[in-house]
Amino acid sequence: MPFSKKSIALCTAAPLALLLSGCLGGGAIPSASTPITQSEAQQGAEFHPKLLAEFGGAMGGPQAAYVEQVGKNIAVQSGLGNARESFTVSTLNSSVNNAFAVPGGYIYTTRQLVSLMNNEAELAGVLGHEVGHVAARHSQRRQQAAQRNSILGVLGAIGSSILLGDSQIGNTVSRGLLQGSQLLTLRFSRQQELQADELGIEYLSRAGYDPRAMSTVLASLAAQNSLDSRLQGRGNATVPAWASTHPDPASRVQTALTKAGPAAGGMLNRDTFLSRIDGLMYGDDPEQGVIEGRQFIHPELRLSFTAPQGFYMVNGTRAVSINGQSGQAQLTLAPYAGDLNSYIRQQFSALGGQERQLAPQDIQRTTVNGIRAAYGTARVNNGNSQVDLVVFAYEFASDRAYHFVAITPAGRGNTFTAMFNSMRRISSSEASAVIPRRIDVVTVGRNDSVQSLARRMAYSDAQEDRFRVLNALGAREGVRPGQKVKLVVRAR
Repeated sequence: MPFSKKSIALCTAAPLALLLSGCLGGGAIPSASTPITQSEAQQGAEFHPKLLAEFGGAMGGPQAAYVEQVGKNIAVQSGLGNARESFTVSTLNSSVNNAFAVPGGYIYTTRQLVSLMNNEAELAGVLGHEVGHVAARHSQRRQQAAQRNSILGVLGAIGSSILLGDSQIGNTVSRGLLQGSQLLTLRFSRQQELQADELGIEYLSRAGYDPRAMSTVLASLAAQNSLDSRLQGRGNATVPAWASTHPDPASRVQTALTKAGPAAGGMLNRDTFLSRIDGLMYGDDPEQGVIEGRQFIHPELRLSFTAPQGFYMVNGTRAVSINGQSGQAQLTLAPYAGDLNSYIRQQFSALGGQERQLAPQDIQRTTVNGIRAAYGTARVNNGNSQVDLVVFAYEFASDRAYHFVAITPAGRGNTFTAMFNSMRRISSSEASAVIPRRIDVVTVGRNDSVQSLARRMAYSDAQEDRFRVLNALGAREGVRPGQKVKLVVRAR
């Protein structure tokens, strides 16, 4: 869960990010029959528990067992020696659309990405894509490239933002902001993405699935990205999801369709898939906190805050990120010994890392909605400009504190003031009112329509748009009696 009271040690994300499948260079694919080596297996086993912790833990139960079965079946098609025994397939308890792999045959997909799929062939395609990264040893090449280019140089590719540019302080502070938010993963090269798509399509064909499923799942992902962008008020669809570690799904749809071939055919297993994922949790897990519009509520930790207008939030396992055109922020926690001043100075020091010493210009004490609080600020040179860095901390108990880290262009320090002042404790009744959402698979009746079904979606906005994207329906496409579709409902 974010800000876990059970474990608050913040691990270093950079080495882990370097292992997530994908790299910065191309090259020939190693022989498909090359078995997973002992060294690769040991490397994957070392980082497996860290990845589980970073992405909400592994899910159990029949739904996860089904995903594992499909994943191992598709892994066999790779030709890697002992593929079924050598691969570990995990469904992660995360509300981010994501899938990735690490060396040693460790394959991951989030429950949210599974929820977006509409048949077993799409699930096999996504997992086959990740198996392809393992077969092509993309992670190992990324590590080699990172060693050549230095870790900071590689992180700069995703660590910097429009606000921060590519300066050293920008890379360092952005890395601190992104750590623990499920955003710190390196981009794949386009060549490697297409290579993994092609391998995934090949595995689909060998397994008897319709290889066009790779194209349809990419299309659904592109549609979800576009919808998220519109709902969050952003001008583009670059979301921290599978598109971040697997860039530009929209541009890959036609390429994947072409690779599949015009005469492609095979099984989809749509009804089987839908029946097996029925009841799967959708969106945020209340144990990790939930985002409702601009409000973040954590029922277990009994806290809530409101993001600024025009900003969007991403709920990670150890942090909540708040992003907008005029700034970035993150709410997380660190070990607390009862002194807010020391706590704030420690956060500045951690943000600076070994590359640069950071310290607040001063620390101000205050009270926010009855909570003891303090904040420190610093103006930092950022190449040809300056940025303001704020650490705003709250004492919730003698041994527990939470803090925002926020960065804005110099002089715009009030961007997050209302958010800082919105932090509050929530009551037990407010906490108990937070009910998770889940997937409900229903059969279309004679009198049902897209509009009538969409009204049953557990959202107050964009119900029809959400329903269409969830079920891969075009703007004018309808439903027919007897067809199975997915709804998102409250899990009571």
